[in-house]
Amino acid sequence: MLSLSTLFTDSDAFFFSWITSFSFLSSFFLGSLFFVLIQHITRSKWSVTVRRIPESFIANFWKWGLFFLPIIIAMASGYLTHVYHWTDAKYVVDDPILSGKVPFLNEPFFIARQVIYFMFWSYIGWKLHKTSVEMDKTGDWGLQTLLRKVSAPGLFIGGFIIAFAAFDWLMSIDAHWFSTMFGVYYFAMSFQVSLAAMALIVFWLHGKGLLKNVVNKAHYNDIGYLLFGFTVFYAYIAFCQYLLIYYANIPEETLFFYHRMEGNWEYLTYSLLIFRFVVPFLLLLSKPAKASKSTLKLASWIIIVMHFIEISWIIKPVQSHHGFELAWVDLTVLIGLSCIMLGLFVNTFRKNDMIPSNDPHLEECLHKH
Repeated sequence: MLSLSTLFTDSDAFFFSWITSFSFLSSFFLGSLFFVLIQHITRSKWSVTVRRIPESFIANFWKWGLFFLPIIIAMASGYLTHVYHWTDAKYVVDDPILSGKVPFLNEPFFIARQVIYFMFWSYIGWKLHKTSVEMDKTGDWGLQTLLRKVSAPGLFIGGFIIAFAAFDWLMSIDAHWFSTMFGVYYFAMSFQVSLAAMALIVFWLHGKGLLKNVVNKAHYNDIGYLLFGFTVFYAYIAFCQYLLIYYANIPEETLFFYHRMEGNWEYLTYSLLIFRFVVPFLLLLSKPAKASKSTLKLASWIIIVMHFIEISWIIKPVQSHHGFELAWVDLTVLIGLSCIMLGLFVNTFRKNDMIPSNDPHLEECLHKH
């Protein structure tokens, strides 16, 4: 109710907050989807006992997509002209850069793309979860082949779709700016933060006395290695994007970073370097740290918090060039959508076995050391 009150008093602030939180939380769904796809394609054995966690996220894509409807409705009603400037016809006419992007950045095509994205994600997520649960009930190991057949094109097409979704949701807010690496940048962030979330959920379940006999220190170690690897991969992509823009020195590109070095945005920019990469990198660098519950918890929480700050860092300077201001609507929207996301996850997770109980690789996974 607090968030909705802002919709009527300051709609721009509300929708900036909504897009920020939606993009942040969508990362958990998208990263989970790619995790499951990769596990099936590679016939991974180590991840069987933790795979039901990301599967429970992706089974709810079609429900999560409903929370993008406020953006579509507001856009169709003309309320997003200060958020997505390209939706303002008068503004676009006088802007040669935006005029050149009209074939892609127009409202009907934007809305159509969102429908395609969520239809694809919803089908793939539903199919992977449904088939995995069906294998629990029937014991039909032949369904493994179906999972791989769905995952192979899912990974290929999904790679393109997450890139275009990143362009639409985030990059088009600052429509003068462009970066061909931005889609990979958002993917790297999403995969990294989904691994952090999976680690925290495993530890939470252990605290409740669940999964203690099926997820052990060896599994922590594997999650830690992946989290460390994608922390490095994220930093590599983020730095490459910055480096290419720096030496090309094209005004439309460099202004993105220029605005993020104004006011207190500068402190957030450097904090991302330190806390999104350097601190998790150092925490997870040693081999024992990757299997340490306390170290993984700390690194995971830092990554999740900094991920929200980074999404805000991408979006909010368009709203306020001169400095970061955390409004109460940012927190209420974040808390509200987070509770919905966790509710969807818990509701799905508790309905089925907490591990794929008839997976052919389960026995090997259980005895992993």
